[in-house]
Amino acid sequence: MARRSRRHSTGFGYIGFGNSQSTFNQKTSTPFSVYKEKLDLEAHLHYQMDFLHKDLSKADKQKIKDKIRKQERKLFIRTVIISLIVFTFVAYTIYYLINQILSR
Repeated sequence: MARRSRRHSTGFGYIGFGNSQSTFNQKTSTPFSVYKEKLDLEAHLHYQMDFLHKDLSKADKQKIKDKIRKQERKLFIRTVIISLIVFTFVAYTIYYLINQILSR
């Protein structure tokens, strides 16, 4: 008994657009490098960043490090509190459902 053939050929290049090969044989009208150059130009025009190229003192570096550590500590504490609240809620819900099932 022979296997039934498929309705359309799924050979090389078939991407779900029927048998129309023009969908995957088309050339782009403009190369990507042109768009990339335009994007870079626009980004530099809109976001002109003036960096200070000076050496920081040890006190300034330590101040920046302390500020970053403080922000990270605050984020960590907030994450722990939210995680505990969610875990408590999920654990209580599971406990309640188990008790409801066992009480029947």
